[in-house]
Parts: sequence; C-alpha cells; structure tokens
Amino acid sequence: MAQQIKGRAYDNTILAQHNFPATLPPAQLPAATLALKDEYTFGFLALAPEHSEYALEQALLGNVRRFLIEMGGDFTFIGNQYRLELEGQEYFIDLLLFHRELQCLVAVELKITEFRPEYAGKMNFYLSLLNERVRKPHEQPSIGIIICQSKQRTVVEFALRDVNKPIGVATYTLTDTLPAELCPFFPSNAELVRRLDAVAAALRG
Repeated sequence: MAQQIKGRAYDNTILAQHNFPATLPPAQLPAATLALKDEYTFGFLALAPEHSEYALEQALLGNVRRFLIEMGGDFTFIGNQYRLELEGQEYFIDLLLFHRELQCLVAVELKITEFRPEYAGKMNFYLSLLNERVRKPHEQPSIGIIICQSKQRTVVEFALRDVNKPIGVATYTLTDTLPAELCPFFPSNAELVRRLDAVAAALRG
C-alpha cells in the first residue's frame, strides 16, 4: 500500500507540465520540478461542482493551511489579489506564495476552465513585473503556477514552448482520488491538521 501511495505521488510529479528545463538554472531545476504537481486535490473545500473563480479563491483562503499542505510544504502564503501596477494600470495576481527552498516568489493563477494558451502569456507578464518591482536582490527569479480545472497536454506543451519565464500548468480536483480501500489507513485532512497543530504545540512547550 505504501508503494502505491509513493507511486501515485511519483506519477503526479513526473507528469507535471512545465518549461523549467529551458527557463531555470540547473541548480534550481530539481527542487522546482519537485515543487510542482500535475494535479492538486482540493477535497477539503466545500464547493459545488459548478463554482466561480472567486468562490474557489475564497475557499482556499478560508483553508489556507490545508492549501499549503497540498501545495507541498515549503510554500508560505504572502497574499491574494496581489496588486501590481504598470503605466497607471492595475493588475492582480490571484495568490502570491514564497517557496523557502527555492527562495523565490510563486505566482498562482486559478482558472475554473480548461487551460487556454493566453493564460501563459498573462503569467509571463506577471512574472516580469514581480521580478522587476517586487523581487528582493537575494531572491531567485519568480515562478508561475497556473491551476486550471482541466487541460489538453499538447496545448500546454505548445503554449509554454517559447515562453521565457518558468511556468507550470496543473489541474485541480474537488474530490479525494485516494482509492477507497486505502482511506482507512490514512488520516483525513482535518485529522492531519490537528496532528500537526499538536506537534507544533509540543515543540513550543
């Protein structure tokens, strides 16, 4: 059973789509590749199958700890609807995170539709602004993650091919994809958070 879980996590990482090899220095590439999943499971959100991008964002904000656990552990939360300004125009990134190991800002865009090529161009623009206006001198160049409801892998491949900023494209599901026969052996999201809180309290005490 443990091997099955490891296999699923490995597949999720291996299948992840990004342009990191062409846009990141070799030293950053392994950690960046491991930081991205092909699919994120947001089963902890009480959302109807039909929902808006605003509802998805607000639900994630209301469960930010679980969201960061699902993202992978080394992420920290900076803000939502993060404002950028250029030539008198305002632009807003859905979620802005920071990755501790990579030492870089991570812009996350949430889409409730299938991936569209124009999403990559918009993210490339956001990353340019972040690097120019927000990134601190000691930080590495920013990375973008576009999380969509679905994607055509070939469309993603072509959309990222000539983009010069590091971008990954993932999907999300609102249901737990863990096989039913394995569920009794693993804690729920609520139980996992409770255990983490207990460990943190014990360390502080």
